[in-house]
Amino acid sequence: MHAYVDSFDFQGMEFDEAIRAFLQGFRLPGEAQKIDRIMEKFAERYCKCNPKVFSSADTAYVLAYSVILLNTDAHNPMVKNKMSAEDFIKNNRGIDDGKDVPEEYLRSLYERISRNEIKMKEVDLEAQQKQAVNSNRLLGLDSILNIVIRKRGEDSNMETSDDLIRHMQEQFKEKARKTESVYYAATDVVILRFMIEVCWAPMLAAFSVPLDQSDDEVVIALCLEGFHYAIHATSVMSMKTHRDVFVTSLAKFTSLHSPADIKQKNVDAIKVIVTIADEDGNYLQEAWEHILTCVSRFEHLHLLGEGAPPDATFFAFPQNDSEKTKQAKSTILPVLKKKGPGRMQYAASTVMRGSYDSTGIGSNTSGAVTSEQVNNLVSNLNMLEQVGSSEMNRIFTWSQKLNSEAIIDFVKALCKVSMEELRSPSDPRVFSLTKIVEIAHYNMNRIRLVWSSIWHVLSDFFVTIGCSGNLSIAIFAMDSLRQLSMKFLEREELANYNFQNEFMKPFVIVMRKSSAVEIRELIIRCVSQMVLSRVNNVKSGWKSMFMVFTTAAYDDHKNIVLLAFEIMEKIIRDYFPYITETETTTFTDCVNCLIAFTNSRFNKEISLNAIAFLQFCATKLAAGDLGSSSRNKDKETSGKISTPSPRTGKEGKQDNGEVTDKDDHLYFWFPLLAGLSELSFDPRSEIRQSALKVLFETLRNHGHLFSLPLWERVFESVLFPIFDYVRHAIDPSGSSSDLNEVETDGQLDQDAWLYETCTLALQLVVDLFVNFYTTVNPLLRKVLMLLVSFIKRPHQSLAGIGIAAFVRLMSNAGELFSDEKWLEVVLSLKEAVNATLPNFSFLDSGDFVTGNHEHASMAEDDRDPTESGSHDNESLRIQHLYANLSDAKCRAAVQLLLIQAVMEIYNVYRSQLSAKTILVLFEALHDVALHAHKINSNIILRSKLQEFGSMTQMQDPPLLRLENESYQICLTFLQNLVVDRPPSYEEVEVEVEVETRLVWLCQEVLEFYVEVAGSGRVSESSRGRQQHWLIPLGSGKRRELAARAPLVVAILQAIYNLGEISIEKNLAHFFPLLCSLISCEHGSTEVQVALSDMLSLSVGPLLLRSC
Repeated sequence: MHAYVDSFDFQGMEFDEAIRAFLQGFRLPGEAQKIDRIMEKFAERYCKCNPKVFSSADTAYVLAYSVILLNTDAHNPMVKNKMSAEDFIKNNRGIDDGKDVPEEYLRSLYERISRNEIKMKEVDLEAQQKQAVNSNRLLGLDSILNIVIRKRGEDSNMETSDDLIRHMQEQFKEKARKTESVYYAATDVVILRFMIEVCWAPMLAAFSVPLDQSDDEVVIALCLEGFHYAIHATSVMSMKTHRDVFVTSLAKFTSLHSPADIKQKNVDAIKVIVTIADEDGNYLQEAWEHILTCVSRFEHLHLLGEGAPPDATFFAFPQNDSEKTKQAKSTILPVLKKKGPGRMQYAASTVMRGSYDSTGIGSNTSGAVTSEQVNNLVSNLNMLEQVGSSEMNRIFTWSQKLNSEAIIDFVKALCKVSMEELRSPSDPRVFSLTKIVEIAHYNMNRIRLVWSSIWHVLSDFFVTIGCSGNLSIAIFAMDSLRQLSMKFLEREELANYNFQNEFMKPFVIVMRKSSAVEIRELIIRCVSQMVLSRVNNVKSGWKSMFMVFTTAAYDDHKNIVLLAFEIMEKIIRDYFPYITETETTTFTDCVNCLIAFTNSRFNKEISLNAIAFLQFCATKLAAGDLGSSSRNKDKETSGKISTPSPRTGKEGKQDNGEVTDKDDHLYFWFPLLAGLSELSFDPRSEIRQSALKVLFETLRNHGHLFSLPLWERVFESVLFPIFDYVRHAIDPSGSSSDLNEVETDGQLDQDAWLYETCTLALQLVVDLFVNFYTTVNPLLRKVLMLLVSFIKRPHQSLAGIGIAAFVRLMSNAGELFSDEKWLEVVLSLKEAVNATLPNFSFLDSGDFVTGNHEHASMAEDDRDPTESGSHDNESLRIQHLYANLSDAKCRAAVQLLLIQAVMEIYNVYRSQLSAKTILVLFEALHDVALHAHKINSNIILRSKLQEFGSMTQMQDPPLLRLENESYQICLTFLQNLVVDRPPSYEEVEVEVEVETRLVWLCQEVLEFYVEVAGSGRVSESSRGRQQHWLIPLGSGKRRELAARAPLVVAILQAIYNLGEISIEKNLAHFFPLLCSLISCEHGSTEVQVALSDMLSLSVGPLLLRSC
């Protein structure tokens, strides 16, 4: 059958089209089990061919049944009240793993099936007609579908019953007026319903009173027979209230709640209860609770009669020695002693009379037990032996014969009874709990739809009991669940189904909720046993298993963590191929579990081993070993039309409309890589280093498998977030901050994180980008933005790390860059330069502190209390000033590093850079030079900085070195452009622009030098006669001019190298400046020597020729 279904290709087909094609080849058999296996396999095949349509095959499985019902409902002439589209949508709510299938999808499905009947293969006309009359019964769907889809029409019958009764009463009155009475034979069984509604109360009294008061065997037999038929009739007619009244009354007549009063008629009532359970079990519904309560109490008395110790002796908390000794010496019933150690306190409670609604048998009242009472009890218990235990057990063994709705009612009732047994404070019992395990075994082979509903009830029950405060009961419940799981895992699960996962969820929930260490340890051992003994059959169950281990990884008890990781280690080492054999999504669950263990705070070795296993998983993923055995069989053709899906795919970026096998599991990488990425923030240095090593080794070794979209997500979601902490949280001052603490054993480790982890990670990102540049080159802009974000940070160490990484990137990848990429690089540098310009505007605001700031922090004893407010303001202003000065110094240092980096990059790739690229660099550094000169030439600002000399520790002028080096590099750029003449330089506009910029640069530098050289000299005039008295330059000014001299010498040399034509053309601009240079003082003789050479070799001959 599997081979036949696998031969179908449903790819691209709508769901109803697939069912049509499937059912045209054969007729569905009449047996429900066979239908179930066929539809289960169909759902699996459809989901394999169309993996994006439903979240799991369970959804397709339920919807397939629902579609068949809709088809019968819409096209069977016997169905009068047709199902509407709203009914169909309502019936299918929550079938998609608890979520709704989109309404538009269901409505479209409804309309297509309503218009076009799904017809199965015809055998002959007679069979076809028979199908039309009763399709549901033929398909075995009558009771199955009622589990998922509510019965329609039942409520409407109830609504009209009163009207019918009134109508019948009027007819009876009409007939009564006539002299003759005529007997009419009933033609419809529904008439019975109205008769019972009229006379049920007198019937109850007629059966109950004689049964209670009479000991006549004939009367008792007739009364019990009346109860039997009344319960049968009300059950079959679905008269719930009336049925429950009769059942409750009969259950009370058993006297099982008060064994001291049991007589022969009570035993006969018990036999009737058993008969009703056997014959009318399909109709009892909620009344099963009363039946099973009687069974529970009967079993309790039966065990007492045999002298077996009560369950409470196994579940009671340990007692001290004195209590045990006292108990051992207590009197034991003489008759019961022969059969077993039945103790006085339990026997005494059974002698006392109890109420039917009490949770146990009898009461807890203590008192002396007379020999007469004991003999009476023994007599009654012997009387119960008329009802054999085998007859009681038959109720449970025959549960597999109940229909699909009745078994669910039976299980619900049994769970309620078991809950009452276990909650008894004095006498907790596990009889019903053991029976739950039994009936689960008996009914496990029911069709999936029914078993799912059964397990939904049992799952909630096991979770409640597993979290019980009584540890022994909780252990018993978890062990029972383990037995069921072992049995269930013997069944094969097809691909894409989720039922194993649902079955094992109670383990997960109890693992999370239970406060008992013993229970959590037991769950881990139970899961371990399942893996070791049923690994071949585990499919979707892996998800729940990994959730158990993930919960254990965060446990507060070391032993739990160690035990869970030991099992996890064995699973990955020995059973990894099974994990992803059919369900590739379980790989993600495995990875998330390992990531949880990497955060273990108990044992560093666990974290390191978990990281190593993540690397192992990455190797398997790269090798394509995820579900390859099952998936490759189903890969048929590529590029087919994708199925119209009711949901948007979770992943699946496609290139050119094709999905390659490599891309089929791309998103599996992200949990693994992101988990390693997050470990870069781990406070333990070894873990951080190991995680980074594995992360980048994984990317380096397997990056060739990645497409550009995947790389984009890796950079955006995995690599860049590593540096979010650095870019947003490091203290700008570089000092320790409470906000930025990464603690290791309670001590601050920010510096270690910054200088070890961050620096290493940034270098690895750069190296990774370089290694896969041919694929990831479109991401250059994003990488540059990352580096620039470091440089922009007002933190000298961070900026230095960013600049070093920038240089590393250029050094390793620069030769691969095209002109467009180089332009991106220089524009990024320009952005970084402009963002880090030193800012001294805070000194111009007048907000700074004047006077002797060194005495601002006077002792508190020396100041008047009334001055405390002004003193606080003064302190705030000083702090503000410190912060601003620190920022300005940091920016100046960063700018020096930047221009040195620019020059280093330029020297390596000078031949590759276009004229346009170099001119952008020129503009960036020229802006730096102009800004520095503006600061250096501001006399007021410099004087203010001098006041805070001890605070600033800056030279005067503050940015002289920055100005000189920037101008020097600008001059170098322009001069080399003229010499190198790169390809784009041949354009006339570029050549003219370079020459113009060079002339302007020379003129600008000379003007600034002359301005500085003359700014300190004062002239005086006398009566209109321009007679100047010049004051000699001070030592500070001479040092400044000496520092500027090398730049001026280079400028003079550049003017000389312009050539005669250019010099002659710009002589009107240069000559006044040269004359000013002759007349001003200099800090060194270099300028004078260079000026003399230029005048004698270039300007002089030019002037002589023009004369």
